Amino acid sequence: MEDLIARLYPEKCEQVLSGIDRLREKYHSRAQNSDNKGLSERDAILITYGDGLLEEGKLPLATLAEFASEHLSGCVSAIHLLPCFPFTSDDGFSVTDYYQIDPQLGNWQHIDSLGREFDLMFDAVVNHISKSSHWFQEFQANRTPYNEYFIKADPSADYSKVVRPRALPLLHSYDQDGKEVHVWTTFSEDQVDLNYHNYQVFLHVLDVLLFYASRGSRFIRLDAIAFLWKEAGTSCIHLDQTHWIIQAYRSILEEVFPGTVLITETNVPHHENISYFGNGSNEAHMVYNFTLPPLLAYSIHQEDVRILTQWARSIELPGDEVCFFNFTASHDGIGVRPLQGIVDQEAIKCLADIATEHGGFVSYKNNEDGSQSPYELNCNYMDLITHPSQSDSLRVQRFLLTQSVMLCMPGVPGIYYHSLLGSENDRQAAIESGINRRINRKKLEVKELLEDLGMEGGLRNTIFSRYSEMLRIRTSQKAFHP
Repeated sequence: MEDLIARLYPEKCEQVLSGIDRLREKYHSRAQNSDNKGLSERDAILITYGDGLLEEGKLPLATLAEFASEHLSGCVSAIHLLPCFPFTSDDGFSVTDYYQIDPQLGNWQHIDSLGREFDLMFDAVVNHISKSSHWFQEFQANRTPYNEYFIKADPSADYSKVVRPRALPLLHSYDQDGKEVHVWTTFSEDQVDLNYHNYQVFLHVLDVLLFYASRGSRFIRLDAIAFLWKEAGTSCIHLDQTHWIIQAYRSILEEVFPGTVLITETNVPHHENISYFGNGSNEAHMVYNFTLPPLLAYSIHQEDVRILTQWARSIELPGDEVCFFNFTASHDGIGVRPLQGIVDQEAIKCLADIATEHGGFVSYKNNEDGSQSPYELNCNYMDLITHPSQSDSLRVQRFLLTQSVMLCMPGVPGIYYHSLLGSENDRQAAIESGINRRINRKKLEVKELLEDLGMEGGLRNTIFSRYSEMLRIRTSQKAFHP
């Protein structure tokens, strides 16, 4: 730990180590009952928004807990709550307060209730924070210590090497105590990047992670973590300092809350993605398997599994303490950057064309040469795999085939709620909002959902019942240990 901190903050090493000790002491008493049970074949994680299910007269988290208890026990062991904190934009990923539950969803008592039956996974959205947060408001007022919590930058400097995930400006202008300043914003004007060059930011975010673990989060997802550290003249992605910070956080979390599982979310080419395993015992416990969703879709449409098979055979892990977090769909689209180096650009373009033909959209990113290329496919996964005009029988078979491949991959499966519940594209939501990702984020009315699930032979009924059965079988077979 001392070596990591000395590399990160050579001028402030003693202050950082003292701060870590204070946080250890602060959370030590809350960790007495932490459960280091390890991963097993019984682990399967449902991915959902806190308000993915709605019921009149009930707070959404109460509705989710009731639905999960009645319909998901034995199918999934954990629930990944996408950001359930107060926010201002990006469907939760622009957090205003890391320590509170969004009152429109419920409160910490609802979280505790959900956690009594299921393990929990929280999102740590700590690359950036909302411009409406207390932290940024204090920055704008130029008050210590927050006046150094964000990255002020020269708008005339050369940022051509910086890897951009979205085709939006890297810097935005804000007022700080009556003066115009330009601040780093990797994702949007409302999502202001934190300055990890400041050791106080490192400690404040560590407090957030320990707080999540103290509130029952067995799994912690590090959102957009690859962009954490910024250094002039570099790509500002995957820098050594980012890896050192994750390693430090893991070490402290494992000591204070044994059994906590860190998951890195880095939607990048495969060889870059797996770098977050570190040496196999010092960094992420699980890494999102971002190559699987687009490569599986590509293989289905090509009716050819040779590339998929070759890639699967090539997968190696640096040790038996780590594994992949396997999934096919999530709240985001299907990233295609992870296909780079595995299939050619023409194949990626073909997949993008299929997504469009099947009612979806394609999001683009800016390249260094000024061109744009597909970044992700915004399409419900069943609608990407099958054309909406095909028969339900064929659609179910093709879709469940992809899910069975995902469930058989070594690792822990993550199942998006719209996949388990047999949902389709919500094009209208994407068009009305202007946000492509809304195509797969529909909030479902529980009354209507239960009617559909009870309709024998219907699309939702067939997918949910057969998918649930696969999950139950999986949990009982030791061959599926991660």
